[in-house]
Formats: sequence, structure tokens, C-alpha cells
Amino acid sequence: MKITRILTHPGGAHKDEFLACCVLASVHGCEIVRKEPEQAELDDISTAVIDVGGEHDPTRSNFDHHQFPKDHEPICALSLVLMDLGVYEDARSFCEWLETAERFDVTGPISTAKWLGVEREVLSRLISPIDITLLRRFAKSSKLQAGDPLYEVMRWIGEDLLDFVRSLRERLEFVAGNASIWEVGGLKILFMPRTDPMPEEASAGLGRYIESIGLKDEVAGMVYPDRRGSGYGMSRFNDDPRFDFTRIETQDDVHFAHARGFVAKTSASEETRLRELLLLAKVSQG
Repeated sequence: MKITRILTHPGGAHKDEFLACCVLASVHGCEIVRKEPEQAELDDISTAVIDVGGEHDPTRSNFDHHQFPKDHEPICALSLVLMDLGVYEDARSFCEWLETAERFDVTGPISTAKWLGVEREVLSRLISPIDITLLRRFAKSSKLQAGDPLYEVMRWIGEDLLDFVRSLRERLEFVAGNASIWEVGGLKILFMPRTDPMPEEASAGLGRYIESIGLKDEVAGMVYPDRRGSGYGMSRFNDDPRFDFTRIETQDDVHFAHARGFVAKTSASEETRLRELLLLAKVSQG
């Protein structure tokens, strides 16, 4: 369906409709108008009506959540747009901020703070001036179109969000098809071999893959191709203290070990040698 116009409510701007407009602008490149919708606009399938209008009907390009009952699972305008694009489940899995944004928009800051287990004041301390400026400028705009500075920033935000979600799914599938779990000294290690072609960032997605297979409490470290050389990088997973890579900094084939011990780089590429280095880096317990 080709969207030729994005319409959202006037007045104060919130993160959910702002991000929903960002995503749609990145997909369709059409103008954004901030006004109350007329019935003809609700009926026009080429006009995406966001966070206003009183109905959620993707077949008519209407994405409002305010009419949902009080006991409905918190979802916002951004949620509805991501559902329509078929990426909502991945977005919920990969974007930890999304569920918080949904709850904040639907239930408010006090309820969201309680759900997060923090004081209300903590949320205020996390507000970025970037958020404030973008939302304030968006609220002051009645129409935005390609070429406007704010519109182009919004399009970047939408593009990056969708690219992140879609590319991470592809990356996880790639890792699943190539990675293996080693057992070294009683510890589980995720090993990502060198492939041809090599991903731009060989370590990308490894942590999320570990979480996705239910081993986040078991895997202690990761070994992956060094993008700056022919060897491998070694790092703790979730800063597991059972590895201290400063213990191998004097090895001839180790050319870098961070002073805090959480990562090292080696020119070694043979599995036997990599396992030896991991054993040397292991911290004795007790």
C-alpha cells in the first residue's frame, strides 16, 4: 500500500507518534501533517493517520490506540505501525527501550517507574536534551516534507530503527548457522569462526544470540574473528569475572589485553591454541 501522506495530532508531541512518523517517513518519504483528521482522511487508505482518530484499522491506514480498553496490554502508535510492517516481535526482542516507551505512553510515568522498580525521579534524570528538542520542534510544526531539516532527521531515525531490527534478525540467523559452543575448563564459550565473506563487525549480535538460545547465565566468554587482523578477539560475556585476559598479555601471540581484563586480541587462529589461551585466562575460583 502506497502512503502519500502521514497525519498525526496537533499540540503536544510524544515519543510514540514521533517515532511512528519517523518509521513511516523512512518507508514512504511523504509529507507529515499535524492536524485533527476529518472523516475523509480516516477513509483514505493513502493517508496514514497516527495516534489520533479513534480506530486501529491497518487496512485503512489508521493507527490509533487510545480506544483500547484499560486492561489492554500497553501498546502505542509506534507498536501498531511496527506490527503493520511485520517487525514488531523482533523490535520487542531487540529494542529493550520499546516496552518501556509503550508503558510510559499508555500508563504514564508513575506507573512506568513502579513497573521498572525505580523512583519516579529516576526517569526524569534519564531524559535527553535530544529528546526534548526533537519533540518540541515537532510539536511546533504543522507540516513537514522531504528536504526540511527535521524531516530528514526523522527519516534517518526511522531508517536506522528498521535497519537495526531487520539486520539483527539476519545477523542472528547467520550466527546460528556458523557459531558453536565450546567447553573450556568447565566454562562455556561461544566461538564464531572466520567466514568468507566476513561480516563488517564479526562480534555483532553474539550477545543477543547467546540470550536467544537461553544460555546467558551459562556462557562465560566469546571468541570471534578480529576485524583488524587475521587472528581472534576474546572477551568476557556479561563481564563474567571468571576470565581475566591480563593473565595472557605476556604471551607472544597476544598483541593486546585491556588493563581491566575484559578483552584481548591474539594472532592465533588454531582452535587448539585459542583454547590454551582461554585456559590461561581463566581465573581460579575459591
